[in-house]
Amino acid sequence: MSNSRVRGFSLIEVVILILVLGIGVAGLAVLYNQITLASVDPLVRKQAVAIARSLMDEIQLRPFTFCDPDDPLVFTETSALGCSSAAQRESGTIGPEAGETRYTNPTFDNVSDYHGFNMMAGIQDITNTTIAGLGQYTAQVQIVAAGGDFAGAVPAQPAIPADEALRITVTVTGPANVQVVLQGYRLRYAPNSP
Repeated sequence: MSNSRVRGFSLIEVVILILVLGIGVAGLAVLYNQITLASVDPLVRKQAVAIARSLMDEIQLRPFTFCDPDDPLVFTETSALGCSSAAQRESGTIGPEAGETRYTNPTFDNVSDYHGFNMMAGIQDITNTTIAGLGQYTAQVQIVAAGGDFAGAVPAQPAIPADEALRITVTVTGPANVQVVLQGYRLRYAPNSP
C-alpha cells in the first residue's frame, strides 16, 4: 500500500468558494447596471446643453438699452430719462412688459423680458410648437442685475453699475433628472444700434 493522500476540497471549502464568487458576481452586476444606466446620460446631457445654448443665444441677441426697442430714440439715448415717454423707458425692473410673450405679438423685445420664462411641458420653438423628441425636457430662465459681478475685474476701469449688466441663467432638465445650467452676461450698450 502506498502512503499518498488524496487531495481535494472539503464541502465547507466549496461552499465558501461559491459564496465568495456569488458576492463578486453580484457586485459586478450592480456595477454593470450603473454603467448601463449612465451610458444614455451623454446623449441626454448633449441635448440639454444644445437646448440651453439655443435659448441663451436667443436671449443674448435681444437688445439691452435705456429705451424700449419700440422707442424711436433707442439708437441715440444715453439715459432712460431721454426716452420718448415713460412707457418707452426701460423701467429697471426685470421681467416681461405687460402683454409681451415669447410666442405672439407683442413678443419679447429685450433681454429682461425673459426673466421667469419657463417651458415646463417640453421644449417649444418660437411658434409655441413642442419640438418632437424634446417633450421630456424643461427649461427655465432667470435674469438678475449683475454689474457687481465685474467689480475689480479690470483694475484701471471703474466698476460697472449694477443695472448696467444682466446675468442670464438658463436651466434645462432632461430625462433621468439630468440638469444643465448655463450662465451668461449681457451688458448695456446704448446708445449703439440694437
